[in-house]
Formats: sequence, structure tokens, C-alpha cells
Amino acid sequence: MTRPRILCISFSDISSDSRVLRQLDVLQEMGDVTTLSYGPKPDGVEGHLQIPMDLPSLPQTPVGVMNLALRRFRAVEFQAPAVKAALDLVQGHSFDIVVANEARALPLAYRVEGAPRIWCDLHEWAPEERTHVLSWRLLVAPFMDWLCARYLPRADATTTVNTSIARMYEERYGIEPEIVRNARPFVAALAPTPLAPGAIRLVHSGGAVPGRNIESIIDAVDLLGDGYTLDLFLIPSRQADAYWKQITARIANSPRTTLHDAVAPDDLPVALNPYDLGVYLLPPHTPNHRLMLPNKFFDFVQARLGFVFGPSTETDRLIIENGLGVVTAGYSATDLAEAIRALSREEIAGFKAATDAVAEEMSSDVDLEVERNILRRLQQPA
Repeated sequence: MTRPRILCISFSDISSDSRVLRQLDVLQEMGDVTTLSYGPKPDGVEGHLQIPMDLPSLPQTPVGVMNLALRRFRAVEFQAPAVKAALDLVQGHSFDIVVANEARALPLAYRVEGAPRIWCDLHEWAPEERTHVLSWRLLVAPFMDWLCARYLPRADATTTVNTSIARMYEERYGIEPEIVRNARPFVAALAPTPLAPGAIRLVHSGGAVPGRNIESIIDAVDLLGDGYTLDLFLIPSRQADAYWKQITARIANSPRTTLHDAVAPDDLPVALNPYDLGVYLLPPHTPNHRLMLPNKFFDFVQARLGFVFGPSTETDRLIIENGLGVVTAGYSATDLAEAIRALSREEIAGFKAATDAVAEEMSSDVDLEVERNILRRLQQPA
């Protein structure tokens, strides 16, 4: 059988997008892949169409904002500078399958030549992705809802990160997404590291994005005092330079916090393995926050860390059922400090042992097979 020509669209820099990188492994296994994204060409793909990094993927021009405000959504579909550029880049290329990462990529997917089959990977609940931001809630959220209603029922396959969010897509748009978690491959070579005699070592990794509550994690380690350290592996946001300056200044003023350069997604488990507790404290500003099951959960599992997370439906269940750690009472620095201070060294060692016990079960093997089955179906005649 001839290998299908696959286009993978992502309005992200794929080199730092763990979910899309794992997706690419399966796409390359099953076909000849071209990527369309920000950032450099990912390893192993046949071709790459690069969107300039300075072009936003939402219609932020005056005309685009006006059309959003007036609900002229058909006019807005291709007004975002990055989408315009992507449409130009894809002209003259023909594909058999298009993978649209996130709802905002769907209009472009349906303009690709070759009458391709469409798989939309919905990383989150698209209609309320950033509704904690007033301008997004008023202008962009209705557009995202319109995109989902217009395009999702036409897609040949849809996936999302967990059953709670899949149920929301089914109830609103009448689709039944398959589940592809943010799990990563099993790292057999790692084991829990023993606790160091001097301090409990806390660690957090991820994007330095406003609203992620990194400030409270820094404040918590300072409240804890001697005997605790915090290491941060942060990725600066493309569009939040002011926040990056603010957060790095706060780190510089914390005697117990160390900032490290961002680590490539594949290298994260090894980089995190020397630590004891992975911490995450995301307030439920949106349904995606309330129902999160993020990359870092699975990063911490493969790194064999104990967990201290803020309350969230999906992560609460996994942490408690498997004895991986504790859930804080709330989302403040005080809540986090109190939860950590209450833990004995023996309990923390037990959490690390528990993550070791479930590391293979919580790896991406199941998720990758879901993706392979989707691609097998999409290669069959419609």
C-alpha cells in the first residue's frame, strides 16, 4: 500500500510541544509527513512549512477584531496573520490526510488540496480555552464555538485528552472524540531517587504563562523555609515578555528557588528525576483548568516523583486512587506550603515508589495505538 501523504498543522512551535511531538512519531510511522507550524523543521519529517514566529494565530488586527465583535465569523476564518501565511504556504501542496491540532486549525485543514481526510486533535475544550481573559471571553470564545459547530461534525476523526472533556464535546456538538491522553513513553531506565539528607526538593516544569500561578509556588517554598528547595524548568511564552521579566525577578528574590533553562520534552523525565515532589497549582479559571490532565502529570510519573497538585477533577482521581501524592486544600501559597509541610520523608518516599509502580501503566502505549487505529481507518476509502 502506498504511504499516505500527511499534513500536520499546529499553531505552536512543535519542538517544544510535547503532545504534537508524540503525535508526529505515529504519523511518521504510518505515512510521509509534512508539518505546518511555527519554529524549525521537526526531526524526521519529509517537509516543513514554517509560519513566521511574529504572526499571531488569532485575528488581532483592527479589521479582525471588528469582525469578531460583529460576529462576522466567515470573514474572520482566514484573517489571523498566521492563518493567512499558512494558507499561502500550503498552496500547491496536496495531501491524503490532514491532522488539525486544535479547533483554530480546522478552516485551514478544509482548504488543503487533495480532498484529504481530516483528523482534529482537540487538545482542550476549545470554546473556553482562555475565558479567564476578558477580551478572549467576549471576542474569541464565540468564534471558537462557531468553528467547532461548523467543522467538528464534518471531521473524519476527533480526539481529546480525557473523558470529561470528550463528554462536553459530545453534549454540545454531537461528536464522540476518542481519548488520547498527554501520556509519554515509558522510561524503563529510571527509578525513584532517594531523598537527599539536606532538603526536600520540589520541582515544576512548563510554560511561563500568566495565570499558571507560578508565583504561588515560589512563595510557598519561601514560606516553608529551610529544608526545602524549588527548581523551575520554564519555557518563556512567545507573547508574554513582561510576565517573563516579572517571574524571573521574583525567582531572583527567592533564596530557595533556582531557574533552569527549558529542557526538550524528551529529556524532561531524566532532568526531573533527581527531585522529590512535582508541584502544580492551577486555579480553575476555565473548564480546561478544572478538568486538566496535563503533560506535566505524565512527565512527573515517568520521572518517578511524588505529587502535590491543586484540586482538579481528573488529576485528583488519579493521584488519590494510586497513592501518588496529595491534593492541596486550595490554590494559594499557604495551601501548598501546608500540604507539603504535613508530609513526612517516609510518605514522600512512598509516593515516589507508587509512581514507579504505575509508570508503565500510565505510559503512552495505549494512546499511540488509538492514533494508529485512526490513521488505519483514514487510509480506507471513504
